[in-house]
Amino acid sequence: MKTLFGFIGAGNMGGALAKAVSSSVSGENVLISDKDSAKASALALEIKAKTEDSAEVAEKAKFIFLGVKPQVMAVALEEILPALKSRTDRFVLVSMAAAVSIEKIKEMTDKSFPVIRIMPNTPVSIGKGVILYDASEEVETAEIAEFEAALSGAGLLSALPEKLIDAGSVVSGCGPAFVYLFGEALADAGVECGLPREAALKFAAATLSGAGELLLTSGKHPGELKDAVCSPGGTTIEGVHSLEASGFRGAVMDAVRAAFEKTKKLSK
Repeated sequence: MKTLFGFIGAGNMGGALAKAVSSSVSGENVLISDKDSAKASALALEIKAKTEDSAEVAEKAKFIFLGVKPQVMAVALEEILPALKSRTDRFVLVSMAAAVSIEKIKEMTDKSFPVIRIMPNTPVSIGKGVILYDASEEVETAEIAEFEAALSGAGLLSALPEKLIDAGSVVSGCGPAFVYLFGEALADAGVECGLPREAALKFAAATLSGAGELLLTSGKHPGELKDAVCSPGGTTIEGVHSLEASGFRGAVMDAVRAAFEKTKKLSK
């Protein structure tokens, strides 16, 4: 029997994950549901998936991805709860809602359903993302392996104890926004120095991508990679000095810390 992957919510993140799954399994094994039927139909057409309503997804899918906002999670679960309770086969709820713990999902369903909590970031849409996850004790080892295989096209999957997921998500989940700010500033500086806007953006984006890949694959400390670019008395070390004088690293650390504190408030 084929495994069905269902997505309740076809927004930016739910849609990105559906695309990632469809790159690993056949689109006919993917079910899409969204209150905006036009959005669901467009995504289904793109990845050759099927559209269903949320109750049908809850009835049929082995892995049920809950791509809804934290504040409407309780309502979304209430809508599909009758379908879940009527099932006699195994299924796994996969939540991607920020600040909603596995225990909260269980409280909302009033049942010990298997739950995987994931925190993905937006680059999963191009297969270069990060997905942090933890699973409840009801999830079987074989199901985790099946889940990982289906999402292998999304990028880096990393199992992480749930108590660390909030810390991890402010680095990988919020981090892209911080990177885009830096990329925009880098491009703006290039324009200020005389580069055409299109060229400046292209150079900045390629530099961020290449530097990130080198950091990921070289095994070297970022400080070592930075030192390799800084020639004695050169232009790069002059720029590094200016960044340090402006409190660049402290500002980045403050941003991550602020995001972390906000996440903790939302989870209460």
